[in-house]
Amino acid sequence: MVKDNADKPVRTGAYTVRRCDPELVAPASRTPRETKRLSDLDDIGRLHVSLAFFYRGHGEEGDAGMHPAGVIRRALGEALVHYYPLAGRVREMEMEGRKLVVDCTGEGVLFVQAEADVELADLEAAGLRPPFACWDQLLFQVEGSSGVLNSPLLLIQVTRLRCGGFVLALRFNHTICDGMGIAQFVNAVGELARGLPYMKVTPVWSRELIQAPRPSLLYAGAAAHDDVRPPSPPPASDMVMRSFSFRPSDVVAIKKRLPLILQDTATTFDALAAFVSRARAIALEVPPAEVATLGILVNLRGTAQMSLPEGYYGNAVMVSTVRVDAATLRCGDSLGDTVALVQMAKAVVTSQHLPWMLDELVMLGARWFLQPNTFVLSDVRKLGFDRADFGWGGPVFAGPAEAVFGTGVFIAVKNGDGEDLVVVPLMLPRLAMDRFAAEVDKLSNVV
Repeated sequence: MVKDNADKPVRTGAYTVRRCDPELVAPASRTPRETKRLSDLDDIGRLHVSLAFFYRGHGEEGDAGMHPAGVIRRALGEALVHYYPLAGRVREMEMEGRKLVVDCTGEGVLFVQAEADVELADLEAAGLRPPFACWDQLLFQVEGSSGVLNSPLLLIQVTRLRCGGFVLALRFNHTICDGMGIAQFVNAVGELARGLPYMKVTPVWSRELIQAPRPSLLYAGAAAHDDVRPPSPPPASDMVMRSFSFRPSDVVAIKKRLPLILQDTATTFDALAAFVSRARAIALEVPPAEVATLGILVNLRGTAQMSLPEGYYGNAVMVSTVRVDAATLRCGDSLGDTVALVQMAKAVVTSQHLPWMLDELVMLGARWFLQPNTFVLSDVRKLGFDRADFGWGGPVFAGPAEAVFGTGVFIAVKNGDGEDLVVVPLMLPRLAMDRFAAEVDKLSNVV
């Protein structure tokens, strides 16, 4: 592991961050040394996801009190006793079609303590929305830590701000858990940090409950797709990230454009998903003759087919898709049709359809997400990120820190007036981003 010079400040251009050397935080007590198999859905998530949590301090008490990193480091070690697979390393089983397992080595997760000469008020003034200023310094990418295999499964950096507030930045290996799973773990760390005698939710492994019904076909299908070469995304140099905030009045404006029957049945997610999907297709100027795929991430927890126990923290979301002519998405009077498609994608995840949907998703694997004209939407507003409290109260912002081309995520945020907003970060080519912003601006003209 390469050590960072703790005495040398890193000038970011906006503010200065001083970091201590990265360290491994292991479980606070002895844990089982074993190998645990990951599920078929876990196997698909071979990527890292970054999250951001911004907290206010306790005024002067926050300046003079204990560094939040010390509190969180201690609670992290205690939580890893119960979530000990997170302290291990993911390996591939070459003799079983590269199936993934967790080697529960107890080595620990990466942890960085830092200080920044900036106040939370300054960050808020710049806008607490992805992309965050100097994010690469708030989450230092430790050399050699970013592999999906044989690397720490979590990287956490706690940066105390000049005002006594702090930022908890976290990167997790998606093979070990999904959004709800990592939210469950972060909340457990928060409970222990606050001195609770136990965690409110007991973690459950049970990955054998999510397995594709026909593994022999899955391996054959995966081999058949080895020669698939999806079109490359736009060049990174042309891509920009921007967040868009939607107020309740914006949702009302969108619903006014729907047929009366849909105005009564469309949820906030339905309306915003349809609007964002349509605006994105217009912005990208997808040729009308082409077919677009709209994907909705649907949580399998609570479905009768899965029977997942409370505390399950593995991947338990299914991508439900509908295909539509791009002309339908781009047409001026198509918003109601798009809402109906979103509702259809949500409704199709039933006990009857789950087995073949899991088959198809596992056969295609990550290739599915790289198909042309594909847009996948997820809603993280109710996963529990906003409840993560380490003793300083709830976060000012909590949610994904980055956007990926081809995906959109809905994040719950309150503005300065306490109004509930839905923030949607997107990654688009520069000119397409301008066209998308123009579509959003049209909402203000809807009476």
